[in-house]
Amino acid sequence: MLAAGTFAQATYSAIWFGVAVMAPALRDRYHLSLSQTGILLGASLGGSVVTLVPWGMAADRLGERAVLVTGVGACGLALLAAARVSGFWPLLGCLLVAGMSGASVQSASGRAVMAWFSQAQRGLALGIRQTAIPIGGFVVSLGLPPLLHHEGAHAGFAALGIACLCSTTVAGLVLREGPPEHEARPHVGPSPFRDRRVWSMAFGSALIVAPQMCLVGFTVVFLHDSRGVTAGAAAAVLATIQLLGIGGRIASGRWSDVVASRIAPMRSIALVTSIVTLLTAVAVGSPLVLLIPLLVAAGALSMSWNGLAFAAAAEVSGRARSGAAIGLQQSVLNGIGAAYPPLFGAFVAATTWRYGFAAVALLPLAGRRVLRALRV
Repeated sequence: MLAAGTFAQATYSAIWFGVAVMAPALRDRYHLSLSQTGILLGASLGGSVVTLVPWGMAADRLGERAVLVTGVGACGLALLAAARVSGFWPLLGCLLVAGMSGASVQSASGRAVMAWFSQAQRGLALGIRQTAIPIGGFVVSLGLPPLLHHEGAHAGFAALGIACLCSTTVAGLVLREGPPEHEARPHVGPSPFRDRRVWSMAFGSALIVAPQMCLVGFTVVFLHDSRGVTAGAAAAVLATIQLLGIGGRIASGRWSDVVASRIAPMRSIALVTSIVTLLTAVAVGSPLVLLIPLLVAAGALSMSWNGLAFAAAAEVSGRARSGAAIGLQQSVLNGIGAAYPPLFGAFVAATTWRYGFAAVALLPLAGRRVLRALRV
C-alpha cells in the first residue's frame, strides 16, 4: 500500500520538478520571462487548488483506489497532450488540467496511510510516503536533461505522462480499503472545514513552504542564468537536494513519532530553514564551492517537513474525515504555494537574486509563529 501510494505521488510530484528542470529549455523555446517561467512552474499546484477538497471528500466516500486511478490517469493524459501543444497558453492549460486531475493522489494516498498504519507508526509512514516528492525530483533531475538534449521539451512532458499512467496501473492493482480493526475511534470534533487547528496548520505550512517553492524551484534557473553553470550540472545540484530531502522526510517523520508531536519538529525545521536560506542569500555572489553547499542545505531542509503537516491534519480530523482534512490542508498550501514562483520571479527581475532569497527566508519564521499555539 505504502509503495503504491508513494509511486503515484512521485509521478505526480515529478510535474513540478520537471518544469523546473525544463525551465531553461522552455525559456529558450517560448522566449519566456522569469514571471512566465514562474507561472508555468506553479501551474500544476494552481490547478490542484480547485479540486483538492472535492477529491478528498470523494476519497472519504468512494475509497482511495477509485479516486487515485481516475485522477492520476487523467493527469497522465493531460501531460501527453502537453507534449503535443506549442505556445505558452496551451502549455499552461495542459499543466493546469494535469494539476487539477492529479491532485487526487494527495488525499487518496494520504488516507491510505492513515488506514493501514497506527498512530505510533504514522509519522514515519507518512514521512516515507512524502519522500515521493523528492524521489520524483531526483529522478527527473537526472533523467530529463539527457532526454531534453536529444529530443526536446515535448519528450520530457511525454515521459512524465507515461510515468503517471504506469503508477495508475500499479495503484489500480494494489490499493484497497484499510482493515476495520485499524480504524481510529469515531471523531467527535468539528468537521475539518470548521476546525481552527486544521486552518492554522494549513496557513502555517503555506508560509513554511516558501523556500521549497522558490529556492528549490529556481535552483536550475539561478545557477544557469546567474552563475554560468551548465543546465546539466545545475540539474545535478537539484538532484542532490532531492536525495537529501528523501532522508530528511524519513528522519523528521521518525522524529515526530519519538517525541509524539508533529508540530514541534515542524517549528524547529522552519527556524533552521530560515537561517540557512538567509545565509544562502548572503552568499549569492560567493564562489560556487561555498554557495552550492548552502543552496543544497537550504533546499534539503525546506523539503524535510511536509509529511508532518499531512499527519497532523489527518490525525486532528480522524480517519473518516482524513481525506477532506488533507484536501483542505493541501488546498491552502498549494494555493498560496502556486503564487510564490511567479511573484518570486517578478521580484527577482525587479531587484536581485540576493534580495529574493532574503525575502523568502522570512516566511518560515512567520509560519513558525502561526504554529506555536498548536499541540499536535
